[in-house]
Amino acid sequence: MTLETGDDAPEVEATNQRGETVSVSFEAPTVLYFYPRDDTPGCTVEAKQFNEEMTSYRDAGVAVYGVSTDDVESHEAFADKYDLEFDLLADPDGEIADAFGVDLDGNAAPRTTFVLDEGEVKATYRGVDPDGHAREVLQDVLDENLATLN
Repeated sequence: MTLETGDDAPEVEATNQRGETVSVSFEAPTVLYFYPRDDTPGCTVEAKQFNEEMTSYRDAGVAVYGVSTDDVESHEAFADKYDLEFDLLADPDGEIADAFGVDLDGNAAPRTTFVLDEGEVKATYRGVDPDGHAREVLQDVLDENLATLN
């Protein structure tokens, strides 16, 4: 079952596109979004739009992580191709997806986004339309006073 508002956030440790181990505790405002595959049309739109909003996310103190079941090498190529400024976490065994209750479909995660803070889920988005999603999530984070733009 997908995590819902008020559920405790699991701790995450995964390898990013640079081969570095990243540990995320979700104590600070964080957006974690699951997407099906690197370098596919919808996933590219979503990643590029999160990237376009990164200055605002950073100014608000909100971290952003993308997660898919693709491997580190695929993430590296995808991030390099589009100069992505946030971490893509490799989840080839589906452990992060499982921790968040995101059911894989053919070893691909459906578009699902979580906003987390203070160690808990603050919002869950399912069936995400990638176009405009990055801005929608940022606006919701600001509207809910989870962060403020400096």
